[in-house]
Amino acid sequence: MPKMSGGNSSRWIPWGRALSERVIITKKNLQGYPNGPFLICAKYDERRMTEVHVEREDAAASNLLGNIYIGRVANILKNIQAAFIEVMPGFSCFCSLEDMRHPLFTKKIGKQPLCIGDELLVEVTREGRGQKTPTVSTNLSFPGKYLVLTTEVLTLGISKKIPKGDSARLRALLEPHLGGEYGLIARTNAWEASDADIERELQDLKDAYGNLREVASHRTAFSLLRQSDPFYLAYVKGLFWKDVAKVTTDLPDVYEALCQRLGLSDGELGKLAFYEDKLVSLPALYNLERELSRALEKKVWLPSGGYLYIEPTEALTVIDVNSGKDLRKKSQEDLFLSTNLEAAKEIAKQLALRNISGICVVDFIDMSAKQHRDELMRVFREELKKDKIPTTLVDITRLGLVELTRKKVHKSLREQLQGG
Repeated sequence: MPKMSGGNSSRWIPWGRALSERVIITKKNLQGYPNGPFLICAKYDERRMTEVHVEREDAAASNLLGNIYIGRVANILKNIQAAFIEVMPGFSCFCSLEDMRHPLFTKKIGKQPLCIGDELLVEVTREGRGQKTPTVSTNLSFPGKYLVLTTEVLTLGISKKIPKGDSARLRALLEPHLGGEYGLIARTNAWEASDADIERELQDLKDAYGNLREVASHRTAFSLLRQSDPFYLAYVKGLFWKDVAKVTTDLPDVYEALCQRLGLSDGELGKLAFYEDKLVSLPALYNLERELSRALEKKVWLPSGGYLYIEPTEALTVIDVNSGKDLRKKSQEDLFLSTNLEAAKEIAKQLALRNISGICVVDFIDMSAKQHRDELMRVFREELKKDKIPTTLVDITRLGLVELTRKKVHKSLREQLQGG
């Protein structure tokens, strides 16, 4: 078991060079948000918070994301290729028919591919936001440390972060296991895993899938077949452990869950720590409340003295780039390019930190040189590729605005804190 941390030595954060990512999991009441306390999972690099997920403690257990139910089709809207599927009596979720390929029915009413009253297995894939209902999919996923087993996407996917040589090895290992019943995704952690470990996990995922189907055959509509992992467990399970320096929590139950349910090697278990310093709390050590406050401010300063202005609206998020008081001795065009490049890198980080999703419009500083605009788009595209949430850089409009979309999965940080 990993050693407990405590005493004066635990108050120093020895930021590593190669292993720079640190994760903390804690609980805290936050000033200005009386609906706490909140469970908070935050990731830091050597300088700042880079990702954060927040849930009210009393709401964490009721989170639907990742749950698998026997749903009942309540309505079908062919004009928008969608259905509304109840996962609880009177509680309907949106389901796209375009993504439905091989649904698993427990009760079939008519001969059409989908009929009102049909009962089938669905997984909640997106949280509800405001007046929008949650989204469900008939593509069930069974995530492990190295692999994800899927029930409708029947192909093999491999993380783009895995080098080509290892990707070829994984492909040769996993493709023989595909037979039209399920698909597989090799996660980044599969990169350095042994073939035996990967095959062992694959068998566990297949067993979990088979057991769920067996249980479903004896259950009725609205049955909860799988309760999703706590959000912090799902988050830590998805980390690329090669880059992780430490995962620290001051919550005993969370620490035990991490030790027992992640399936970590002895070396990886050594990266888990229980924090018990009585002099300085874990949130104070990491300036948690200040970092959260900064992540909600509309104005974000750039190293050069320029700044971003981030304005979320109901329909989209608008981001304005300003040169501010940049006094560097450069030509105006070079100054605008350097400020825009700084902004592109910072915007990519802010999207992940604030969990901004949907449509975003960025008003970069106008540049007359085409090669500068092309360089900006190239850098921006490369920065956005680092985001684990799929993000698409669309183009520059005729008005000089840059459009992008980021997949909606979780609520934004502001919505998480406000309970929206």
